[in-house]
Amino acid sequence: MVFAELSLTGYEPSLIRDTPGLVLDEDDPRLAPVREACRTAGAAAVVNGPVRTGGSRPGITTLVIGPDGSLLARYDKQHLYGVEAEAFEPGSTDGRFALDGVRFALATCYDNRFPELAERAAADGCGVYLASSVLGADNDSFERVYPVRARDFGLYVVLGNALGANEECVGVGAAGAWGPDGERIADAGGTEPGFALAEVG
Repeated sequence: MVFAELSLTGYEPSLIRDTPGLVLDEDDPRLAPVREACRTAGAAAVVNGPVRTGGSRPGITTLVIGPDGSLLARYDKQHLYGVEAEAFEPGSTDGRFALDGVRFALATCYDNRFPELAERAAADGCGVYLASSVLGADNDSFERVYPVRARDFGLYVVLGNALGANEECVGVGAAGAWGPDGERIADAGGTEPGFALAEVG
């Protein structure tokens, strides 16, 4: 299950910058409901929020919680956008994990504008590329980024996107997935909260 960028707090970089209590640790007790839900469902959750780094600012961090509730991977967004640079520390390491024989890559929103992330993922044997994002109606990523990454690098691309107002825009939903040919294989729609189910890998 792939959630949107900063889904643990909402996409509110200025609020996070000014409210240290919103920043999480990797083993934060506030993540207990997520870990329990993963154990109950036997599923993995790709959640994103402000998580402490070794620096003075948190990362925009993806934590992958496995089916047993343990941490499978961490990824800190490498390419910060706009006000994010005032509140967060950029990451420098690619995110990877394997589950059920499939190798997954992680990326967050603006990261996806940089094709080298997907190129490295494919070269590293990943079959699925997971993108947590916050995209509004005027964002062309649905046509010019996600299907292109899928087609150019032979990857399944799975998008978790915000729905509703936030500091950056009004998220338009449309979470879902593209197959390695660049065609949509799942779409959650953009009018009501919901989810899309896709077979990948």
